[in-house]
Amino acid sequence: MLRRNLIRFLIVLTGLAASMPIASARVEININKGNVEPLPIAVTDFIASGDLGQRITDVIAADLKRSGLFAPVNKQAFIEKISNPDQPPRFEDWKVINAQALVTGRVTQEGDGRLRAEFRLWDTFGGQQLTGQQFFTQPENWRRVAHIIADAIYENLTGEKGYFDTRIVYVAESGPKTARKRQLAIMDQDGFNARALTNGNDIVLTPRFSPNRQEITYMSFEGNQPRVYLLQLETGQREVVGNFPGMTFSPRFSPDGQKVIMSLQQEGNSNIYTMDLRSRTTTRLTSTAAIDTSPSYAPDGAQVVFESDRGGRPQLYVMGADGSNQRRISFGDGSYSTPVWSPRGDLIAFTKQSGGKFSIGVMKPDGSGERILTTGFHNEGPTWAPNGRVLMFFRQAAGAGGPQIYSIDLSGYNEQLVQTKGFASDPAWSPLLE
Repeated sequence: MLRRNLIRFLIVLTGLAASMPIASARVEININKGNVEPLPIAVTDFIASGDLGQRITDVIAADLKRSGLFAPVNKQAFIEKISNPDQPPRFEDWKVINAQALVTGRVTQEGDGRLRAEFRLWDTFGGQQLTGQQFFTQPENWRRVAHIIADAIYENLTGEKGYFDTRIVYVAESGPKTARKRQLAIMDQDGFNARALTNGNDIVLTPRFSPNRQEITYMSFEGNQPRVYLLQLETGQREVVGNFPGMTFSPRFSPDGQKVIMSLQQEGNSNIYTMDLRSRTTTRLTSTAAIDTSPSYAPDGAQVVFESDRGGRPQLYVMGADGSNQRRISFGDGSYSTPVWSPRGDLIAFTKQSGGKFSIGVMKPDGSGERILTTGFHNEGPTWAPNGRVLMFFRQAAGAGGPQIYSIDLSGYNEQLVQTKGFASDPAWSPLLE
């Protein structure tokens, strides 16, 4: 169960006065072009008692490297040893090793037991401090502080929000294929702090975060009856989202968190419904003899993308949030499924099956600009980082014992395995935590 101190994690942020004025010409990364050349950045061990400073900086460096936008410089190449992070570094020592940005900091313990973590980001070629911040938290939350600092660095150098201080809810799988155990689980976006949310007695599928981050929706075959559930992460309280005749699939929250949209199967076909979580009233959005499923709202809540085989094979369709103006947007070879709208609103991610392989791709909401990011034996279930720059999905390789989770950015070049203790599928990315 997710520990309450992580849900109630309170962090205080203040600015650190710059010892030098902000540079007028500064180092930055243009992430709007194709394959970005990673920026060399030096992340020095924070000054701290014990090895906590090193552990924090290792997490920061790992976050930045995994984004594909940064290339942390090997610590063995460092010339200057930072002893006072409040003082400007010897910029020439960092320019020699081509560290275009530099991170320094310290970690201390307050009288009340809290940790104070502070950092400064320097432009070594401009000879200027770019930003300085400090955070206060409980010692057990040191990894989260590292993720928050990495987000601050990412935002300062790219101009966009980071995505490191986030969680992934997923299905943890274990055991042989003939008796596979599936548990709902949650972890940090880098695979650490994984913990189970269900006991594994019943099959669980398609977990999804609420926009308020305190609640998830998922499907479970408890009692051999497929139902959609809501789970409160803070309290562990669980409830059924209505008792429908037939099977319910693919639940997702509306952007305001007030509704759940899902597919309900009856008499051999399935249609898309919404349920208002306050009044528990349902509204039917599609009415066809086909299979309509996997609905996902646009971030403004005005439209819904979904999968339907009404044309003979699964394709992607878009409609108004009230079910109006239903129109097909995918026209490539093969079948399309599991669509999910980007948090930025500019793209829709999908799974495509063609030529005996499964691909993860993106297209614009009108169906134009289709682009395949990765192809394999079996790839499925894309989910967006909250900044709309990175996707996670799950893959089962030919001959593999089970699925694993991967991430890939929109360039299609930076594909990474997300380490989990066992097999893992159906990932869903949380919004940034608060």
